[in-house]
Amino acid sequence: MTWKEVFKLFFIVFAILVFDFVSKGMINFYLQPSEVAQPFFPFGGISVFQNLLGIDFCIHHVTNRGAAWGIGSGLQDLLLIIRIVVIMGLIVYLCLSSKAKEVRYPLAMIIAGGLGNIIDYFIYGHVIDMFHLFFWGYSYPVFNIADTSIFLGIVWLLFHSFVRKKNVITRT
Repeated sequence: MTWKEVFKLFFIVFAILVFDFVSKGMINFYLQPSEVAQPFFPFGGISVFQNLLGIDFCIHHVTNRGAAWGIGSGLQDLLLIIRIVVIMGLIVYLCLSSKAKEVRYPLAMIIAGGLGNIIDYFIYGHVIDMFHLFFWGYSYPVFNIADTSIFLGIVWLLFHSFVRKKNVITRT
């Protein structure tokens, strides 16, 4: 990998981390945390928009002591170790594998998101979630910038895998 590519990847990771860190800091400073969402919209937060094609969106401060959707909230230390090991593994793979060249940007997004949530653990003792979407009567779990980065990186990897597999099939 050239220094130019390393700089691009570093910039992507740094930009995601800064955006994540600033957004969580603002939420932590300006909004009171709510362990349980209020039963009415905007669920104890700030309404961004309502009923846009059946979608409601608000911002509120939720503490997440577990993984996705708060799973494993009693295992915070174990989850921290798993996150660190996975991020370290992805960094090693990104730096040493020749196959990683095709997927370096989505991997950088996943690494940045993981680092953002790890940093939260050391600063706040938990992860701060803030974005709450309500789709056509279903309340989607609250998430943050780091979670979004991880999700988009995984979707990008899946899309890349599907397109690559489709190209291999059409060539034969």
